[in-house]
Amino acid sequence: MSATVSFDVPSAHGPRAVTLSYARVGTGEPLLLLHGIGHHRQAWDPVVDILAAERDVIAVDLPGFGESPALPGGLAHDLPTMNSALSALCEKLELGRPHVAGNSLGGLLALELGREKLVRSVTALSPAGFWTQAERRYAFGVLMAMRQAARSMPLPLVERLSTTAAGRTVLTSTIYARPGRRSPEAVVAETLALAHAEGFAPTLRAGTAVRFTDDIPGLPVTVAWGTRDRLLVRRQGIRAKQLIPHARLVRLPGCGHVPMNDDPALVARVILDGSR
Repeated sequence: MSATVSFDVPSAHGPRAVTLSYARVGTGEPLLLLHGIGHHRQAWDPVVDILAAERDVIAVDLPGFGESPALPGGLAHDLPTMNSALSALCEKLELGRPHVAGNSLGGLLALELGREKLVRSVTALSPAGFWTQAERRYAFGVLMAMRQAARSMPLPLVERLSTTAAGRTVLTSTIYARPGRRSPEAVVAETLALAHAEGFAPTLRAGTAVRFTDDIPGLPVTVAWGTRDRLLVRRQGIRAKQLIPHARLVRLPGCGHVPMNDDPALVARVILDGSR
């Protein structure tokens, strides 16, 4: 069951109203879930029920993705604005300092929230920002190709491909190591989410100069990387550990870039262990 929340975010030209769509379920300490670029909050569906048994889970559509509209004029899709928006979201929903888990772009945003001490713990799954320039160019090239493919395929073709494991592999093997496990309905929905994401281009542009370079002292941090991540190669996890020496670096065997669907039980356990 989705809901929306609106709040003001400061800009150079005065406050701007931002609206975000989210789903909330479960009981316990609050846990905010942040998806990757071009995706939507349903990326977390494979693990939400497990997490909700022990946490108050809030899965949000980032600005310009899923059901959330793009940011209004005067606000850039950059890290400072995302920090402000997510901080305002937590205040509006009375989450205090929640635990946060994020994947890819969401992992970078989670680490940024941790750096600003806005959260209680951080779990980052294949986070962006630990790349070399060559690795970033490769990842962005793959993402743009995925976006173009999603926008060019007619819906009947997407629906037809989604009905077979081979077709789901064609559509999603870049981000899943086990694409055949994804349901046909989920594959269609996330292909449409990628095609229609208003925030895709401005977020990608804002990321061209982004690198995460700070330690996050005094906060539990977990960085987890799939051994079969084809988008952000796992050696980037070693760099993350070097920058955040006290972080727990976890290997996700057999998982791709979006590991929640490849091994839900393992990913849920990593998030729950990292948010105690």
